Amino acid sequence: MPFTNHLAGEKSPYLLQHQHNPVDWYPWGSAAFEKAKRENKPIFLSIGYSTCHWCHVMAHESFEEEATAKILNEHFVSIKVDREERPDVDRVYMTFVQATTGGGGWPMTVFLTPELKPFVGGTYFPPEDKYGRPGFKTLLRRIIDGWTKDRASIIAHGDKVVEQLRGMGAGGKPGDLKLSEAMLLNALNPFVRTYDEEWGGFGDAPKFPRPSALNFLFRIYARDAASRDGKAALGMALGTLHKMADGGMHDHLGGGFHRYSVDRFWHVPHYEKMLYDQAQLVGSYLDAFQATHDAAWEKTARDILDYVRRDMTAREGGFFSAEDADSLIEHGKPEHAEGAFYVWEKAEIDRVLGDAAPVFNRVYGVVAEGNSPAGSDPHGELKGKNTLIVREPATDASLAASRKKLFDLRAQRPRPHLDDKIITAWNGLMISAFARAAQVLDDPAYLASAQHAAKFLREQMWRDGALRRSYREGASEVPGFAEDYAFLIAGLLDLYEADFDTAHLAWAVELQAKMDALFFDAEHGGYFSTSGADASVLLRMKEEYDGAEPSPGSIAAANLLRLAQLTNDPKLRERADRTLAAASEQLANLPSAAPQMLCALDASLAKPRQIVIAGKRDAADTKALLREVRARLIPNKLVLLADGAEGQAWLGQKLEFIRTATPIDGKAAAYVCENFVCQLPTNDPAKLRELLAK
Repeated sequence: MPFTNHLAGEKSPYLLQHQHNPVDWYPWGSAAFEKAKRENKPIFLSIGYSTCHWCHVMAHESFEEEATAKILNEHFVSIKVDREERPDVDRVYMTFVQATTGGGGWPMTVFLTPELKPFVGGTYFPPEDKYGRPGFKTLLRRIIDGWTKDRASIIAHGDKVVEQLRGMGAGGKPGDLKLSEAMLLNALNPFVRTYDEEWGGFGDAPKFPRPSALNFLFRIYARDAASRDGKAALGMALGTLHKMADGGMHDHLGGGFHRYSVDRFWHVPHYEKMLYDQAQLVGSYLDAFQATHDAAWEKTARDILDYVRRDMTAREGGFFSAEDADSLIEHGKPEHAEGAFYVWEKAEIDRVLGDAAPVFNRVYGVVAEGNSPAGSDPHGELKGKNTLIVREPATDASLAASRKKLFDLRAQRPRPHLDDKIITAWNGLMISAFARAAQVLDDPAYLASAQHAAKFLREQMWRDGALRRSYREGASEVPGFAEDYAFLIAGLLDLYEADFDTAHLAWAVELQAKMDALFFDAEHGGYFSTSGADASVLLRMKEEYDGAEPSPGSIAAANLLRLAQLTNDPKLRERADRTLAAASEQLANLPSAAPQMLCALDASLAKPRQIVIAGKRDAADTKALLREVRARLIPNKLVLLADGAEGQAWLGQKLEFIRTATPIDGKAAAYVCENFVCQLPTNDPAKLRELLAK
């Protein structure tokens, strides 16, 4: 029987991956903390996630190795944390690692006092000394020596570190800076400076999609499409999306996007697929489609959505978290490699496609020696392999059939590991994606996916008036964080505009009240990431960087502005303004760090615009008017339905102008309003098009 440690009872796929390591792992919790205090041992904290390539590498090299495990078990209390399940724990120690080493990432390696205060940290460590850095065993021996000989100094250092971190994590405080349109337009400059004119994206390798930056660029375009800034913003957004869609980061056979590109060309990806990337990129490609009406953007958006529906959706309706970068090379053999599921040898393609192979190989850059750019394959795993990347326009009619043949063949390979936990925040992002796609692409299947997921979250993740963070074989006991509330509220607001069910709005209002009670900083404005209720999380921090995921404060500010219009509640508008004011210093001095907050600033500066469609929900004339509204990129708008039924009555309790919105001459009518003052209604789609263009 294999050794089994204290992770065996956990639900997290990442923790379960380590349940049979010879390391005597504990989950984050009182049992580990009390053991460390009782035995007066330092804590070895390892943080990662189940689809993390370098986490797997360090596990195979160190945590599965008996000699290393022996050192850890004798001298440390070892704790494993899934960063996706416990972003609160991850955020505290990531801040420490970044502050002390100048970088961060996963696996994260941190040593703590028994009081959970960090004193040494880093990321991946090789088992032995190499790459110019100490090996993991060397590091362990140094920590043991220091703890034995100078424990008091280490503890004092940990105390000092935590005090310094408190100041770093407190977040912005309102300054004297006035939020203005000039601040918004000045924020475009760093994107212009770092834009890669040849390959799209910003900066050099590695390149990440970062959809929040694209959201900002599309808003600058929508403010004044004919201006120099508007044209520049659109050019950067479309250039980036085009190169990404053609690149190897895009799965040309199965759909969806990999995590990031290790080179500047979007060619060789880090092959894991994350739900939050899929969700946000759908929004970016839908924005591109609304701005240009180019069918290529619609095709890419559908490609992502269909991948999520096929491979990332639970039977119950929620969406899974991620697919791994690594997989077995062959069934029945232990060897595995990053990208093994996705890459191709030319001979294999030639054999399968026959006469169609030359065209396919030319279009997708397939060559006998493998097509990885120099420097993008440091471990030689891709030698002789090809990552499909579009080298010329894919116009040949045979290409679709060729892709289908290769997709079917690929499906017979060992699949990458699926992290099948369902995270509330990421599901909120995906509900937004499906709801927006249902509107823009007029596709009821996408609406059904959004509705099914929202129903699942309501039934499984909303307990006793509060959210849970995740679900796997039942909801976890970890409470929801600020991002879980913010992203779900945004999803529900988008879902209302797709199906006009005011139950979504009622729940969004309830969620916002709970979010404000748990996370709002009443003294300085803005939102803490955690409630502060868990004493084992040393710092109550604010997340202000819009990175791979937007910050909860950025999304909350936009949600509050929308909810203020929907409920006519000035307190919500005030809370949005205070959240923006708390971010003002950052927006003035480092705006590229907070592009999603810039989107909220744009919404706060715009005149509130409401578009009311008065008509029966599923009637053809109502749908014709909705198609006009949904065909164009209008970021700062609310679309409301006055259906003469429960929905209109619910909205009418708060909004006087919607009570009197009625069809004209028995036909559905559109009311275009600013600041709740409406122009004369029309039931002519062409006239509505003119009103929206003004």
